[in-house]
Amino acid sequence: MQTAAIAFDRFKPLQDDACESRIVAAKAALGKRAVILGHHYQRADVYKHADLSGDSLGLSKLATQTDAEYIVFCGVHFMAEVADILSNPEQTAILPDMSAGCSMADMANLAKVERAWREIGSVLDPDQHVTPITYINSAADLKAFCGEHGGIVCTSSNATKVLQWAFERGKRVFFFPDQHLGRNTAHALGVPLEEMALYNWRLPAGRLGGVTPEALDRARVILWQGHCSVHQRFSLTQIEAARAKYPDVKIVVHPECRFDVVQAADANGSTAYIVKYVEQAPAGSVIGVGTEINLVSRLAHEHPDKTIFCLDPVVCPCSTMYRVHPAYLAWVMESLVRGEVVNRIEVPEETDRKSTRLNSSHVKRSRMPSSA
Repeated sequence: MQTAAIAFDRFKPLQDDACESRIVAAKAALGKRAVILGHHYQRADVYKHADLSGDSLGLSKLATQTDAEYIVFCGVHFMAEVADILSNPEQTAILPDMSAGCSMADMANLAKVERAWREIGSVLDPDQHVTPITYINSAADLKAFCGEHGGIVCTSSNATKVLQWAFERGKRVFFFPDQHLGRNTAHALGVPLEEMALYNWRLPAGRLGGVTPEALDRARVILWQGHCSVHQRFSLTQIEAARAKYPDVKIVVHPECRFDVVQAADANGSTAYIVKYVEQAPAGSVIGVGTEINLVSRLAHEHPDKTIFCLDPVVCPCSTMYRVHPAYLAWVMESLVRGEVVNRIEVPEETDRKSTRLNSSHVKRSRMPSSA
């Protein structure tokens, strides 16, 4: 007999230690039936319960290699969507708090991107001259849009290879939703800033996103005016202050940072790249990091022989991911013990099918990337 679902209200007043004991008990009861995924940016009191940790795509791939029936993704909405797209038929993806979104992903929805595509098509023939590329930090229907239009999904790790592939196919790319990753990657490939156009999706329809037809015709890269609220905070002033305080400091930042920040850094790369950069640095190194504070704090704790600090003196967590707190994790785990699935993430079958076309292992055709 099916039991009634547990109301979350019962978990709201729980103290952290009570949440922790209930999560531990639920994990023990479920065993291998459930796997908890903890993204690098997740808060520490949730991250410590993760069975697997890492970047969004990498975690989803690892989850498919387990025997788990339930994939509990302690991240944000688009990550759980990717987990559902890549999951085996018998697996169910769950997001502990449905309000855990991504501010960058929210800056580009299907209606806005389709409108931009039509407007670009009023000047160019987008299907013949423009390859759409969506960053994995986007909704599933945008991944499906790229699949329909001969495009591709990229990550911060493989963005260079993806853009190279796109330029081999045609003259232009339409990159969304993160302008900074698109700009930084294209510039590193030799595309001058003068050959990039910035489409402002906030402008009314018919305005071509504020881009003139001449600029659009000249552009090799059409960038969507979106950004990460965390990485946009890092500045050239912060780097200058770090170098003044620590003359031998090395600066490593995420490519979602602004162009001038990436240019001033000693190195830039994905979250996985930053983790490896810190791990491989010699003892005694001083490293200023431009990425989310939970990861930076964890790296500092794991490498006490090095001085590791966040470039932003003001704490800069991923505020939407921070919504996944222990009470939500305890709720979804205890619900699973009782046979109830709450907060299931289920990508519609048609969107899933189109996104799964992006799901193979190489970038020679339109598909999901092979590495996070």
